[in-house]
Amino acid sequence: MIRTLSLAALVAAAAMVSPAAAQARAAGYYTAIPAAAPSEASYVTRNTLWSCNGGTCVAQKAADRPQFVCERIAKSVGKLDSFSAGGEALDADALAKCNAKAK
Repeated sequence: MIRTLSLAALVAAAAMVSPAAAQARAAGYYTAIPAAAPSEASYVTRNTLWSCNGGTCVAQKAADRPQFVCERIAKSVGKLDSFSAGGEALDADALAKCNAKAK
């Protein structure tokens, strides 16, 4: 009886947490907005998986510095209008350096 109750409580807790966790994963740590709509729905740059939808690409945090992550996605999707990491946008000079690596 106690096992059944514990299992039921665990399942209920997971059901409440799962939508929040899924939403957090969907938001991503990195956000890149390409100047032109990406041709693919997803990209892999080194060890980062990017998901693109509606002209915005997002990815989870990687071990690399944001500047390098920006340069890698620019190589894949082309020039970026903006790039942010953890909610902080790259400044104009850093974005220009990033876009110098664009395909």
